[in-house]
Amino acid sequence: MNSKNTNNNAFLIHISAFAGYFFPMGGIIAPVIFWQVKKDESEYLDAQGKEAVNFNLSFALYAFILGLSIIPLILGVPSFFGIFGGISLLVILEIIRFVLIILAAVKANNGEFYNYPLTIKFIK
Repeated sequence: MNSKNTNNNAFLIHISAFAGYFFPMGGIIAPVIFWQVKKDESEYLDAQGKEAVNFNLSFALYAFILGLSIIPLILGVPSFFGIFGGISLLVILEIIRFVLIILAAVKANNGEFYNYPLTIKFIK
């Protein structure tokens, strides 16, 4: 059983990914900093920190690849539906990220282990 302080710190590790809405790369840098500061306090914080960092790195990679796939639509023969479809996919990806971060933060605050779906394990 985790202490309330440990659960709150795990919550903050996950929720810190929202820094990406205010600072470039903040969605990756903030969880890395929180995780590095707190990882030695408990195995739970270490595991949740790795999960948060891996998730945010994965989704940054997915967004980058999706963004690259939109470039030919813009430079080639631009069509409204092609560009709109590509941008819509980026928006959907961001909504999924937002919801999953909230879900992970709530679970972490309750002391539950949370594994994000669609995550590449960059850090093991």
